[in-house]
Amino acid sequence: MAATQCVAGLVVSLVAAVTTGSTYGDPSVEPAAVLRLVPSVTSQVVIVHAPIAATTFAMLETFEKVDGAWQRGFPAMVARIGTDGFSDHHRESVPSTPTGVFGFGDTMYGVQPDPGTRYPYHQLTEGDWWNGNPSSLGYNTFQHGTDPGGASEALWQISPAYDYLAFITYNIPAVPGAGSAIFLHVNGSGDTSGCVTLARPDLLRVLRWLDPAQTPRIVLGPDRELVEVAQRSN
Repeated sequence: MAATQCVAGLVVSLVAAVTTGSTYGDPSVEPAAVLRLVPSVTSQVVIVHAPIAATTFAMLETFEKVDGAWQRGFPAMVARIGTDGFSDHHRESVPSTPTGVFGFGDTMYGVQPDPGTRYPYHQLTEGDWWNGNPSSLGYNTFQHGTDPGGASEALWQISPAYDYLAFITYNIPAVPGAGSAIFLHVNGSGDTSGCVTLARPDLLRVLRWLDPAQTPRIVLGPDRELVEVAQRSN
């Protein structure tokens, strides 16, 4: 009961944060400190954070650099992350969301037709896989053809979760066993195997906003480690 009450309290605080605009569990954490550490070529940033690492609920915020100054984008959105929360040591088949600063893959994907993204978009068809086999040469990449084996995902069969998705470039170049298929996609039934998910309307707003010309980055981690995570990724 105590654990249930703790989770319920965290959810309430995150939802309240969306409506009040105070989205950081640790008041000493300011997004400006994180934004200063992203690559200079980046002018769009998504930050996914939570007050603690051991949670499946997080907040997703968007920022864009306009005339040299960072500005908030959309209102904060409630996101879901891995069953085991954030982790600095994500591994294949462990349901945690890796911490770090990552880019987005060159192509967005989805079971449904292109919703109007600025990225090249591939509508998934039979035979489209994400390679989750650490023993294969194409580990942690999109592949079309036969099942690569291991924990590979039949992307075209996963709906509504994969109706629309962007690949988060964790474990690129791939280290065998370090994890694969970390996506930003449609929320399903709750927590995830490591991906970041949003309600469909929120996800579509973010995917349409992301612009490859602005070299966007996504920052993942608990509030008190965000600056360290950004520093570590430089």
